[in-house]
Amino acid sequence: MQERSSSASVADADRPSSRVPGFYRLSLDDRHRELVRRLSLDENERALLLGGGLQPAAADHIVENVIGTYALPLGLGLNFQVNGQDYLVPMCVEEPSVIAAASNAARMVREGGGFTADADPPLMIVQVQLYDVPDNAAATQAIVAQKAELLATCDAQQPGLLKIGGGARELHVRELEASGPKQHGMLVVHIVADCRDAMGANMVNTMAEAVAPRLAALARGRFGLRILSNLADRRVVRVSCRVPTEMLVSDGFSGSEVADGIVLASRFAELDPYRAATHNKGIMNGVDPVVIATGNDWRGIEAGAHSYAAREGVYRPLAIWRRDEKGWLRGQLAMPMAVATVGGTLRAHPGARLSLKILGVRTGTELGMVIGAVGLASNLAALRALAAEGIQHGHMALHARSVAVSAGATGALVDDVAAELARGGQITIENATAILARLRNP
Repeated sequence: MQERSSSASVADADRPSSRVPGFYRLSLDDRHRELVRRLSLDENERALLLGGGLQPAAADHIVENVIGTYALPLGLGLNFQVNGQDYLVPMCVEEPSVIAAASNAARMVREGGGFTADADPPLMIVQVQLYDVPDNAAATQAIVAQKAELLATCDAQQPGLLKIGGGARELHVRELEASGPKQHGMLVVHIVADCRDAMGANMVNTMAEAVAPRLAALARGRFGLRILSNLADRRVVRVSCRVPTEMLVSDGFSGSEVADGIVLASRFAELDPYRAATHNKGIMNGVDPVVIATGNDWRGIEAGAHSYAAREGVYRPLAIWRRDEKGWLRGQLAMPMAVATVGGTLRAHPGARLSLKILGVRTGTELGMVIGAVGLASNLAALRALAAEGIQHGHMALHARSVAVSAGATGALVDDVAAELARGGQITIENATAILARLRNP
């Protein structure tokens, strides 16, 4: 049985609480002061928050043809408690309501004991394609017989990884195209490696490059692609939570009614791939912002999540919801989570390093479990809105603020214009401009 990690980290006496009541009411400066006080940030780190986390000179060392940087809002997900630990969660996202909704859902879950999470070891799969194989069965037998030698060759490419407890662990052969008297076959060899706190793409790709010629010789064929798989189904996080029904009460709906509505919505997603796609998008609303804020590969996470959702041939939800024996709402999520706290963009992106400091995680596995919890919270928030007042209600209220700002409102006028826009239901720039003019010149 594979070892799993469920302990987020050793408890810190000085770890800040993720409960910050009224944080959204503070000015930007006051939010910074609160963050500096809680995390002992220095002035350079505070300046990073004000400057987008990345200067063009640093960006020039990360990607090609740099002409500047493009900033997205960075907010804090609050109230998160995972395996008994509190986390302030940096979230980089442009969509209104995502951070507030996840924080509100985390507060509900907190009343039920917080999120519980565990994770597989940080195992990544790299594939070596073998084609023009005259006899698949003989090739498979020959490769498996040399498994120890092949894994040793992989390990020789990453001595640093071996020193910290990682390295190649397994080798498997799969037939993709049958061989026969009149045609050659195709095999794929999976090498499974423990990448520790790195995402591991470069590590495992280097291993694959090293063993590909030997694999082709053993198979009496040729090697093709040597590349990792983003379907990281050996690196899965599992998160669960329980929510007391009284926490789900919404205008005109009892907590029990909302819980039943969420379970019904979950069953809808389990039975229909069209609904499952939107259900999972709600999960990724929480996952992607944390992945981006911490400098990880959100495209790889998305690819892995959706391919995992379809692994049985039908696209299914990554999270499901049921009522438990006490009548409480219980949610469970499982998805691949290949994220890192070392290497890659983290070396060059000071904003990503600051996000990890705010989050306070020590390992990639711990980071993955927190990200999974944020995904489950976002799913809960979306389903609760759909089961009760409707998701547009909260979303459009925040959209009204954006329109008010676009019309030129500042300070207290932003809330005044947004409130009137929301009441009238006509949330347009033209209407906002007219309301603003009237409020300025009553």
